[in-house]
Amino acid sequence: MSFLEFLSALFGWVYTLSWSLSFYSQPILNIRRKSTSGTTVDFPFINTFGFLAYLIYNTVLYSSPVIRYQYALRNNDHTPTVALNDIVFAAHAFVVCVVLTSQYLTPSIWGFDRAPGTRPSRVILGVAGGSFVGVAIIIFVVLSASPDADPKISWAWLDVIYTISYVKLLITLVKYAPQLVYNFRNRSTKGWSIWQILLDFLGGILSIAQLLIDSWLQGDWSGLTGNPVKLALGNVSMLYDVVFMTQHYVLYREDDPTKDGERESLLERGEDRRRLD
Repeated sequence: MSFLEFLSALFGWVYTLSWSLSFYSQPILNIRRKSTSGTTVDFPFINTFGFLAYLIYNTVLYSSPVIRYQYALRNNDHTPTVALNDIVFAAHAFVVCVVLTSQYLTPSIWGFDRAPGTRPSRVILGVAGGSFVGVAIIIFVVLSASPDADPKISWAWLDVIYTISYVKLLITLVKYAPQLVYNFRNRSTKGWSIWQILLDFLGGILSIAQLLIDSWLQGDWSGLTGNPVKLALGNVSMLYDVVFMTQHYVLYREDDPTKDGERESLLERGEDRRRLD
């Protein structure tokens, strides 16, 4: 194993660990506060669907001979740059997102009082519903194609997998927006864990670094164009992370304990109900 191969593997597992740990900070904070106030269900709800899509995408691209063959036809006989740690990460993220979403949808089993923001917004429900419809349409198109069609230039099952990956990308583009708006309207990040943002930022940097190293080692940059969701995930998430860090450390710093108490009281009473509807 060369140094770059070792570095790629190391980056892969470190970003998997970093991203995986980032999912625990919010549910742990909710448990400590015995409340989900200051946050909305939109983020964990749509994130659950996103990581289900990402899990399907990675698992099939990594293990299906048919999909890997079709990928090679379209990418100069190169194999997908999906690694085992991508599957481990996606599966773990999906499970933790389900747990976090349950804190909002069924707060009683966690011993929480029902707080504002525990009903998904119409925008997020629209994104979820539209994603299912989009994937269903592509599946219908592929099933309608001729069995003798060349998968290199015709509709094939690889296109279904790509569509599922684009669902994950779409969700990544919008999933943070409701919480950003919620923080802006409340002029506070109280209740929103900054640790999930810091760990996500580190994971994004290492994810992109691994993808660049893998493409360099293969001598072909189709590793980037053939795996656009992984590249976009790192870039988009880091942009959101920067905005959240700006909100937390610059715009809405809460150094006054009295203000913290007043803001907590407002959030618990549900006086800040405006969402991204």
